[in-house]
Amino acid sequence: MSGLLGVRLLLLWASACLLLPTLARGAFVLSGGHEALQGTEGAARSLQKRSANQAMVEVYSVRVHCTVTSRFAHTVMTSKALNKANTSQEIFFEVELPKTAFITNFSMEIEGQVYVGEVKEKEKAKKQYEKAVSSGQTAGLVKASGRKMEKFSVSVNIAAQSNVTFTLTYEELLDRTQGQYEILTRVKPKERVQEFQIVTDIFEPQGISFVDSHASFLSNDLLPLVEKTVTDKKAHISFSPTMDQQRSCSDCDGTLIDGDFIIKYDVNRENNIGDIQIVNGYFVHFFAPHDLPRVPKNVVFVIDRSGSMSGKKIQQTREAMQAILKELPEEDHFSIVLFGSSTDAWRDSLQKANVDNINDALQYAKNIAIEGSTNMNDGLVRAARMLVKDRQEKRIPERSIDMIILLTDGMPDGGRSSLGSIMNNVRETGGGNTTLFCLGFGNDVDYSFLDEMSKENKGLARRIYEGSDATLQLQGFYQEVSSPLLLEVDLRYPDNTVDFLTTNHFDQLFNGSEIVVAGRLRDNDLNNFMVEVFGQGFEEDFRVQGQASPTDWSVLYPDEEYIFGDFIERLWAYLTIQQLLEKSKSGTTDEKQNATAKALDMSLRYSFVTPLTSMVVTKPETEDGTESPLIADKLTEAQRQQAERMAGRYIPQNVGYTYQAQPSFFVDGDPHFMIELPDMDDALCFNINDKPGTIFNLVRDLKPGILVNGEVIGDKMIPPDGKINTYFGRFGIVHQGLGVRLMISTTDILVFQDGQLVKLLWSDSASVKGPNVDIALTKGRSLTVTLKDSVKFVILLHKVWEKHPYHRNYLGFYTLDSHLLSSSVHGLLGQFYHGVDFEVTDLRPGEVPEKPDATMFVKGHQLNVTRGWQRDFRRDVKNGDNVPCWFVHNNGTGLIDGQASDYIVSGLFKTV
Repeated sequence: MSGLLGVRLLLLWASACLLLPTLARGAFVLSGGHEALQGTEGAARSLQKRSANQAMVEVYSVRVHCTVTSRFAHTVMTSKALNKANTSQEIFFEVELPKTAFITNFSMEIEGQVYVGEVKEKEKAKKQYEKAVSSGQTAGLVKASGRKMEKFSVSVNIAAQSNVTFTLTYEELLDRTQGQYEILTRVKPKERVQEFQIVTDIFEPQGISFVDSHASFLSNDLLPLVEKTVTDKKAHISFSPTMDQQRSCSDCDGTLIDGDFIIKYDVNRENNIGDIQIVNGYFVHFFAPHDLPRVPKNVVFVIDRSGSMSGKKIQQTREAMQAILKELPEEDHFSIVLFGSSTDAWRDSLQKANVDNINDALQYAKNIAIEGSTNMNDGLVRAARMLVKDRQEKRIPERSIDMIILLTDGMPDGGRSSLGSIMNNVRETGGGNTTLFCLGFGNDVDYSFLDEMSKENKGLARRIYEGSDATLQLQGFYQEVSSPLLLEVDLRYPDNTVDFLTTNHFDQLFNGSEIVVAGRLRDNDLNNFMVEVFGQGFEEDFRVQGQASPTDWSVLYPDEEYIFGDFIERLWAYLTIQQLLEKSKSGTTDEKQNATAKALDMSLRYSFVTPLTSMVVTKPETEDGTESPLIADKLTEAQRQQAERMAGRYIPQNVGYTYQAQPSFFVDGDPHFMIELPDMDDALCFNINDKPGTIFNLVRDLKPGILVNGEVIGDKMIPPDGKINTYFGRFGIVHQGLGVRLMISTTDILVFQDGQLVKLLWSDSASVKGPNVDIALTKGRSLTVTLKDSVKFVILLHKVWEKHPYHRNYLGFYTLDSHLLSSSVHGLLGQFYHGVDFEVTDLRPGEVPEKPDATMFVKGHQLNVTRGWQRDFRRDVKNGDNVPCWFVHNNGTGLIDGQASDYIVSGLFKTV
């Protein structure tokens, strides 16, 4: 995730909040009208109206309870709200959950009546939905949300002085990645909640080796509120701050709870046969042996260098390849194949990863250049032939794994090979002995094709999302598959004791991962339940066997009766459905249809919302006597990708300037630069420190001829503490294409247009309307500048007591609309107008208790940043509103392109 805390290996994620539709990013949303922003006064009116409406709905309880039993996570989210108004109101429940989880239940309790969702076949649910839509009613849908998430939402009309309780339940088998399981809960209540609680209980009969917990929003004051109790086989973690402890600062009403609550853990692994648990006639077998030597690998990196990879993508690929090459163990063999219109190879055969070869390959990767179209077929076939030839000539170790890692960002077009023929060519050339991992970069790839091709070749596909952390995504995936421990792993059980077995043969087992097999027992006689595990290791075959025995849960957890029951059966059902859904994507038509039918039957039997089913919730009758259903779906990866494509290409029409609905970029104060990104629920900030008289370029767009520069002023004299505060005291704005020039100081505004000069004083209210520019001046407060078909700015005047011994009046500069500027817009603020991707990890205590430090990855840099607040003065020009942000030190170094000095200009209307 980019945003407050990017967690690449997400397993459990939810959110809860209360806000208005234009700010809908959490659990509760209150419907209400809102006004277009006309300067800062419109912002104030809009906020006042929201505050009045918001006060009419009180969210007084948000509770998340996750119970993990033998890696199977069962999460219940319960939220309660009260309509305090004298009229009925629409309230939205909105929650984010992992895309790999299955919703199992949803209910609403309204005035003592409970409305429960029912899982139906998707086509039947669709017909019910279409019938509702045809009669003018509405339905809620699950939508994609970010890389790992799905957003579930439903609205309901609540009568005056009534309350509603929403309960959502979802389940998921936790995946072990790089040696740990991870549970992550996203919370964004947006306001303080009377009863706020996150509780996680972990039950692991193998024994718990470690448990770590932290949150992106935890200050030193809140850290003691995270209670963690860990015994040999049980862990209890809870976080329940009071209303006062949720306060973002001592004198404000905002909440500090805004971000991700994360739990990581692993279990003990002493038995090489793994851990087998049996409950109520079903068993599960976890296999992840420790202390095994890694199997050497022979890997060919096949890199797309077509024209669509130009720019940031190819640069990030170069960086990732160099980092990966440096991590190759010496016993591995490798090569690199590039494809565009033609193919090229670093070497025609694989080379041992010794120092000389690595150094040579690093130079090769550093110079990867763009060339032509996307001849994927020839690149993959060349890599497969290389592996086959080297194995035939015994140039690579006999006990080793052959691997191709493909990175592409588009559809194959060079070589004129169809998708089907490419799959056949790769499979036949590799002889079924090569593992293919496909990495799809961005939204233009045919992910379904990559997914099917990789599965036919014993591998998997993974999406690489465009963003500043793409290099880290590539490295992270490589780390997952870089250390194979066993090949051709078989887990065997007596034929006469089990049936309905999940997949029990695996092509490889990687270090830090885990194999899971589940099934149903034919009887309860376990005297003959012998388990055998076979695999090919580095130096010799791996083989272990042992007698399975049931776990006596009542002895292990004598006081936890409620965790017993059908959890292993549901784990088996979850795993079986997942595997059937994968089988339904490949094979013969009959095989696909058979797998689909079985998956649908089990989804309905166990009430799982899968890509084959939908959950239908019939909401209470409305005032006109009708009912409207909510349809909750499970998206496929292709549907998620299509949604992202549409979102990326959407250009808003007739944009309304609702406060905080669009990204906001401003500089105000000392001077403090702020980039607010509502889509990421976060903000970045930095200061620029320079001597008075320095002029900085803030915005520069050469295509339309737009320029905004600002001149720094300082205090009247040096204060007793020796620290001179600096601000912006003058702005110069130019639009050459429109023939407009403005100079704004703390005393007056000069407007040059069509050879005419208009002078305005801050002591007056006035407006200037022309064919190319509209200017609205609010006395002593703000100046709104709208340049035709291009951009809209607001300049705020901060007035200081005339007789103040040190401080003086200064200006703030806010961008309200910049979406019509060209892609080449730049400047200290302009470079962020088209967005910025970043990831924040490793939250840790900072020098100040309320301001933790963290590590940020942005624009290819790794920075130490600090969580803090800056003030947005648009609503309240005197006091401002505190906005939390990640503060980038050293004049924004690493966040801004180049150095701050690169933006210094020689005059108020000069370019860099």
